[in-house]
Amino acid sequence: MQVFSSMEANGVKPTCAVFNSLIHVCFSSGNLFTAISLFEIMESSEGFKPDSDTYDAFMSAFLKSGKTDLMQAWYSAKKAAGFDSDIQTHQSLISGCIKLKKYELGDMFYKEMVLSGIMPNLPILEYMLEGLCKRRSSGQVKEFLEMVCGYGWKMSGKMAEMVVGLHVELGKVERLKELLETLMESDQTTEVLLPVHCGITRMYAMLDRLDDVEYSVGRMLKQGLSFKHPDDVERVICSYFRLSEYDRLELFLECIKGSYELTGSTYDLLVAGYRRAGLSDKLNDMKLAGGSS
Repeated sequence: MQVFSSMEANGVKPTCAVFNSLIHVCFSSGNLFTAISLFEIMESSEGFKPDSDTYDAFMSAFLKSGKTDLMQAWYSAKKAAGFDSDIQTHQSLISGCIKLKKYELGDMFYKEMVLSGIMPNLPILEYMLEGLCKRRSSGQVKEFLEMVCGYGWKMSGKMAEMVVGLHVELGKVERLKELLETLMESDQTTEVLLPVHCGITRMYAMLDRLDDVEYSVGRMLKQGLSFKHPDDVERVICSYFRLSEYDRLELFLECIKGSYELTGSTYDLLVAGYRRAGLSDKLNDMKLAGGSS
């Protein structure tokens, strides 16, 4: 308020932007009472009444402090004052709700945004998917991704990783396989498809379903994709060793050698596995340049 008084004393005319800046300063210093007082001054003025940014300042401050009831009250007041929220405001509201685990409130803001004619940007899609994954709702995730693909929107690699993580956690490999088909049909990018391919292969390997592992690897390779992380390759190798399927392991290694370079840790795993199985001849055949001896 001292700044405001100083402006008046020097004949500087206050503007809405100046008041909004002062309100932000008040919230930064934890001075809610003064922020409200400034808003009331703006309301009673003729030349600098509250604008959309004014309401956004209050909404943002209450959301950051976890006071979602007050945030909703200011959101309603903004609508009542005739101001629409743009996509950046919706993104802030949705992301804040997801961080606070107020998932249903985030859903509400998303629906209101779409009904107002604003289509979501990629960060909003990521936040919405994050909320669904945190609720461990495989069915809702499926519906959401079908909606995304149906509109022809592109996903991000981050979204793909979230989807894979959820289904690995839930052990729902068949549902993940259905989602892969949906993603392939909608022409998603390699950044999106590869984590899902690898996730499916990893889950089948953990279940020792080698026929499904080999089919999944073949499908991935036909798409011009290959493994990215050693951990996925090593899970497959461990499955072959657990089932004593050494010839099939050799075929697997032959299939991927043109598209994936084995790491030192993978060589170490192969050496240890063959030694446990008493297959020293396999070690000689491999000619492990740079591997463990």
